[in-house]
Amino acid sequence: MEAGEFMSERTHNLTIMGMTCGGCSGRVTKVLTQTPGVISATISHATNSGVVVTTDALSTQDVMGIVTSTGFDVSS
Repeated sequence: MEAGEFMSERTHNLTIMGMTCGGCSGRVTKVLTQTPGVISATISHATNSGVVVTTDALSTQDVMGIVTSTGFDVSS
């Protein structure tokens, strides 16, 4: 990225089904935050939801695929 170049952010609001404890949401958060292009991830098992902020490089489908790879069902 060139100095002064602006990278847009994208916010993905997700419903994540199957999380039963803080360990579940922690696992999803860890996998997401270790993914290039993910700026932040706030995942809650209590509300079965997640808010993921990414660069424009990742689509909602990309983010959903990452969550699915952790073993949970997800929709946007």
